[in-house]
Amino acid sequence: MSQSQGNSPVEVVDHFIADICRKDLDAAMSHVAEDCYYDNVPIGDMNTRDEMRDFLTPMLGGDGPVEFEVLRQTVTGNTVMNERVDRFHTGSGRQIELPVMGIFEVNDGLITFWRDYFDQGTFMRQIKGG
Repeated sequence: MSQSQGNSPVEVVDHFIADICRKDLDAAMSHVAEDCYYDNVPIGDMNTRDEMRDFLTPMLGGDGPVEFEVLRQTVTGNTVMNERVDRFHTGSGRQIELPVMGIFEVNDGLITFWRDYFDQGTFMRQIKGG
């Protein structure tokens, strides 16, 4: 899968995020290298595109919208960093709104590294409805 080849790192990340927001997991994964390392701090890390797909599937599978609102973004070489607010709905009908700091590395037109930092306490309070 190399749909993203020929695009700049920031374009690859922007397309990936847009595909996530459209809940088009197949399109999103077309921007990801097969051996991509994904670290969702503090939840845990994954070492392949398939593991990332398995993790993202429930998040994108609900009835409600998914939004990754990019507030700020910068790029240096092949590294794209963004500050986001990620919004999605749980199976119980709750909306989760999570401030996130993301780092992506893009090589040969594909995301090879993705790490998101967020506060687990903020996440858990919203899951529990607090």
